[in-house]
Amino acid sequence: MIDNYETLDNCLSQIDSFISKEEGKREKLIEQISENKELIKSIYKKVSLIEKVSLLLQKTSEFARSQAKNQIESLVTNCIQYIFENNVEFEIEIEELYGKPSAEFYVITKAEDATIKTKPEQSRGGGVVDIISLALRIAFLQAHKPKIEGPLILDEPAKHVSEDYIFNVADFLKRTSEMFERQIIMVTHNNHLSSIGTKAYRVSLKGTESHLDQITSD
Repeated sequence: MIDNYETLDNCLSQIDSFISKEEGKREKLIEQISENKELIKSIYKKVSLIEKVSLLLQKTSEFARSQAKNQIESLVTNCIQYIFENNVEFEIEIEELYGKPSAEFYVITKAEDATIKTKPEQSRGGGVVDIISLALRIAFLQAHKPKIEGPLILDEPAKHVSEDYIFNVADFLKRTSEMFERQIIMVTHNNHLSSIGTKAYRVSLKGTESHLDQITSD
């Protein structure tokens, strides 16, 4: 109970002190709110920049993927057409599967009134698969950035390709080596393929020992 001026004066002093403290807190909160607003603006700018960079990288990735796809399709198609002497084309379909790009390979055969699209393993037996596998190895090797140096090593390439086309395979390998300036080291049982080599060796088994004989030289 306030019953004199002194007590009233003390109460007013306490109230002034409380108000001063609360005003100090208020000013501090206002300052923090202002700082947080600036921080939020900065975060929004960074988020916007990251979204733009992400979009740019996505578009760049899509463009690079498209370029690589076209390059590989062209090389493999040229390889198939060169060897089998027909109008068959190689096509790659890329789609997102569980958030990751997934590629499917197809062979397109165009007739007069129809277009037949099949997977390589379902197209004209193993010969087509062998040639596509060979062409893909070459395409991936040449398309890789940075460039992969060194020879192309092949183990029994085109072993399911018929004799009708094996001369074309041999010529294709020879031209590929010359075009890309890349040495080819090949293991084969096919005489036509071994005949294109600058150097060729025959490995024969005599008893339990392997013997190496050079059959061609530069």
